[in-house]
Amino acid sequence: MPPQPDPPVPPTSGSPQPGLVAATFTVLWRRRGALAGATVRVVGLSGLAGLLVTTAIFALAWPLFTRMRNQRIWYHHIEDPYLHDQTDLVLVALGTLPLFLLLLGTGSAALQAVCSRAVVTESAQSAATARESRSGDPVRGRLRPVLAVYTLRGLIVWPLPLLVAFVANRLTGYHLDTPEPLERGSWPHTLVETSPAVAVFVAVLLRLALTLAPAAAAAGLGPRAAVRRSWSLTWTRAGAPRVLALALPLAALTAGVFRLVVQFALPLRPLVRGLVEQATGNFFAAYYAGMLAPVIVGVLVTTAVALPVTCTAFAVLHDRLRVPRTTARSAQDAADSTARHVCSPPGPRPE
Repeated sequence: MPPQPDPPVPPTSGSPQPGLVAATFTVLWRRRGALAGATVRVVGLSGLAGLLVTTAIFALAWPLFTRMRNQRIWYHHIEDPYLHDQTDLVLVALGTLPLFLLLLGTGSAALQAVCSRAVVTESAQSAATARESRSGDPVRGRLRPVLAVYTLRGLIVWPLPLLVAFVANRLTGYHLDTPEPLERGSWPHTLVETSPAVAVFVAVLLRLALTLAPAAAAAGLGPRAAVRRSWSLTWTRAGAPRVLALALPLAALTAGVFRLVVQFALPLRPLVRGLVEQATGNFFAAYYAGMLAPVIVGVLVTTAVALPVTCTAFAVLHDRLRVPRTTARSAQDAADSTARHVCSPPGPRPE
């Protein structure tokens, strides 16, 4: 019997995949028009909404600023130094923090959907992916699922460190009205005092494990399914180091851009303070407005620069981690089918 030729092995992909960084910047460059337009719209609308919310908060807190001004005038009249109490303002800021988190989450979800659409469009892993990229179905109307993922991830990650920090403060903190329950210097006191750091470390691990969840939701999964997929993809031999290697430089980039922009925007402080004080006559409102101005500029510029890169990079990583399983299985099925076809005897097949 003549020797049979070796069955051809189908390639797993049409061309070798570029690196993660190269693929990310390829998507950013080829889809720069859509991404830039979406970024400008999202950052512009978020900045306008944030400015309106901040103005409303200052209007609600105006009695506090008025009381501070009156107390300052009184203490200056009796020639005593005045140190204003910031407790009420901190409570107002904490009460309005969910509004700003909602704005940030909505903007991030919108950019994540746009970046995931760009990644899907550029992906050529399979014919099904190509059809999805032409139709746009995977990410059409994915804003609410992605926003739900942000909410669900926050509920998973942050309650533990907040609860531990509150309990540790009650047990080891200095309170004038109640004595310390734990003796300072004892080992229970030391354990409780260091427990917030351990809780923050656990929260960071959970946050890293759920980093791919927004990209999974933008690709078509529901919130809980996206969280489960991110968990399963991250805690693998290939997923964990790649997520960590991508998250650390992006976090450093975000922190560096924010710090640099805030430093460049520091001249806005005296300008905004002078304008607000001239318009309202309240030094304390002008002071806090001047303090917030560089921070707001830093948040907006950092969002416009770092968020598209971050969302695109994690969308590419999610696509890389989930596709090889299907690709390898399809390649094995094709190889088995080719081998059966080559090894089958020639002649008519039985009916």
